[in-house]
Amino acid sequence: MPQIHNHTFDELSLGQQAQRSHTVTLQDLRRFAAASGDYNPLHLDPDYAATTPFGGCIAHGMFSGGLISAALAMQLPGPGTVYLSQSLSFRQPVHVGDTLTVELTVSALEPRRRRVTLDCTVVNQEGRKVVTGSAEVIAPAERQSVTVEHDAIPAG
Repeated sequence: MPQIHNHTFDELSLGQQAQRSHTVTLQDLRRFAAASGDYNPLHLDPDYAATTPFGGCIAHGMFSGGLISAALAMQLPGPGTVYLSQSLSFRQPVHVGDTLTVELTVSALEPRRRRVTLDCTVVNQEGRKVVTGSAEVIAPAERQSVTVEHDAIPAG
């Protein structure tokens, strides 16, 4: 089973970065719809979505937000991170088949409360920014390594 580890507040530095990629599938959107209750046909019905200006199914905006959340929880700062806030700007649609890369960059550190601000950018396989924003988290105080159950990690 895979091991993941965190970065404590004291290990973080301004400009520190992490990346995480995922290719979007229709199954991803169906699962997201089931979890969120958002069954807008723009996301799930290829025939309906073909009649829109997007020409096909596009991902829920918060699907990209979820990928940012995963990068924060799994990589930077990693396990034990407490998510406080997120701002997002949806700049381009995300289509089924797009490969998205979340890029996190530490932009501010507040030692007294272990708060970290990270710039968050999601780019597609063409290098186009599809989401931009920032997140504020509380970074862990102690180093941790966590075993992630294989069944908890989706294929792809």
